[in-house]
Amino acid sequence: MEIEKNITSIFMVPTLKIPKDTLLDNGFINGYVRDLNRETEEKDYIYILFKPENIDKFREFLDDEYERTKSIIEDYDYKGGFVVVVYKLTPGFEKDFDLVREGKYSKTSENFQLLFTKVLKLIKNGLHRDELSLQYRIFNKTQDMVDFWEEKFGIHMHKNSEVWTGFIEKNEVLDIEKVKEEINKKVNV
Repeated sequence: MEIEKNITSIFMVPTLKIPKDTLLDNGFINGYVRDLNRETEEKDYIYILFKPENIDKFREFLDDEYERTKSIIEDYDYKGGFVVVVYKLTPGFEKDFDLVREGKYSKTSENFQLLFTKVLKLIKNGLHRDELSLQYRIFNKTQDMVDFWEEKFGIHMHKNSEVWTGFIEKNEVLDIEKVKEEINKKVNV
């Protein structure tokens, strides 16, 4: 049940320092900057959507999160086994989060960029391999990213161009009905 990760999941969720394996083990779907069905318009909140397979394990995760961080604002459920956990973004990086919303990833501060892993340790077919993280490649406009986009679109990228798609608001807002629809499509394929 993999849904394509949005900008919030790529550049904001990791700043909360929730271990990636813990997120995935608890049915992490995506992060969002707001929830269409909620009145809150807080700019510095992230809505993390889960669909846990094991609710007891998820409750344990949630209890641990409430102990680990003071950043959780609330959690609530949607029908169908979905849970949303609302976090406050890490203070001190407001300008960086604004730059992410503007699609200016390479302009974010060095301190912000240091929140992200540079190298990922991957195991594929039993073999260990190190690979630069997606965020590192985007922040540093690595040549492989430039080559990817130039080949994909048959263009020559300007040196000032960013190497990732921009922040499109509708992709960053939680619409639970749309998510359910998307999941059902993937299940019925």
